[in-house]
Amino acid sequence: MSDPQKYWVGWICALRVEFVAAQTFLDEVHDGPAFVQPHDSNSYKLGAIGAHNVVVATLPEAEYGTASAARVAANMLTSFPNVRFGLMVGIGGGAPSKKNDIRLGDIVVGVPREGERGVLQYDFGKTVQERKFQVTMLLNQPPDTLLSAVAAIRTKHTLARHGIHEAVDAALARNPRLVGEFGRPLPESDRLFKPDIVYDPAVQFDASALLQRRVRQPHEDNPAIHYGTIASANQLMKDATVRDRLIAEKNVLCFEKWAAGPMNHFPCLVIRGICDYSDSHKNDAWQGYAAMVAAVYARELLDVIHPTSVEVQRTLQDLARKEFSNMKPDINSLKATNDKI
Repeated sequence: MSDPQKYWVGWICALRVEFVAAQTFLDEVHDGPAFVQPHDSNSYKLGAIGAHNVVVATLPEAEYGTASAARVAANMLTSFPNVRFGLMVGIGGGAPSKKNDIRLGDIVVGVPREGERGVLQYDFGKTVQERKFQVTMLLNQPPDTLLSAVAAIRTKHTLARHGIHEAVDAALARNPRLVGEFGRPLPESDRLFKPDIVYDPAVQFDASALLQRRVRQPHEDNPAIHYGTIASANQLMKDATVRDRLIAEKNVLCFEKWAAGPMNHFPCLVIRGICDYSDSHKNDAWQGYAAMVAAVYARELLDVIHPTSVEVQRTLQDLARKEFSNMKPDINSLKATNDKI
């Protein structure tokens, strides 16, 4: 059995397709952990990517939302106390616009941009009822080690095309049983409907309902990689009109429902493969491929991080203890005030 003390990269998945994709791109697969804390209900897969020992965890079946993701992260840190930083890798809904030509199978990486944080948490209930949204929490940005790695990858990809699609194809060639669910769907299945077209199963498909987009050129990356703000809430975004309003107000690139939970206590980078357009036309056809491309990006990220830069970092457990100790004076002050009252 593997020693939990020897794993310093924590990789969190929310869904089965994400968990499968993560395991597909491990260089080595290790035995299960020798010990986990009694309350820890996470499912784990241990392995290595390059010089990094990685612990991959997933949410229990049928558990969703930011609170569940936060619990998975907390359990991981108690069972794997030497984790230095985290990755949240999986699928999300795209936020396409004239400025950001986001398509199915693309990748969105949550990093600070234009004064906004990489991930913002918003109130979905208010969005639906009032046709507006409210940012409910300011979330910590990813650790500097991860942001430096992102900068290195962006430079590399500016100079030369990436090989993400080719890496997925190679993985599927090694394991053909995954092709049906995790291969890239046909291009004609990538349909972006006009915002006012709401899905109705009784209505026959009409090509005039689609937004027309240019064909990507051979010299362009496909899938494309986008960097900026990811919006996180407890429910999925399924309203194109509201989606477009959030794009206009906050320049959101992607919507998802897990990342906001762990981020303030589990410093991490959020990586999402785009599987739908955050509208009423959602389906599962692109989920497998989207999970695969996100996993390939995460693997490439780890490849550019030198292990010595990870080893010198404080563990996330230590950082959490420091945060709690900094809160104690405020708590004690508040208690003293209440006692006087």
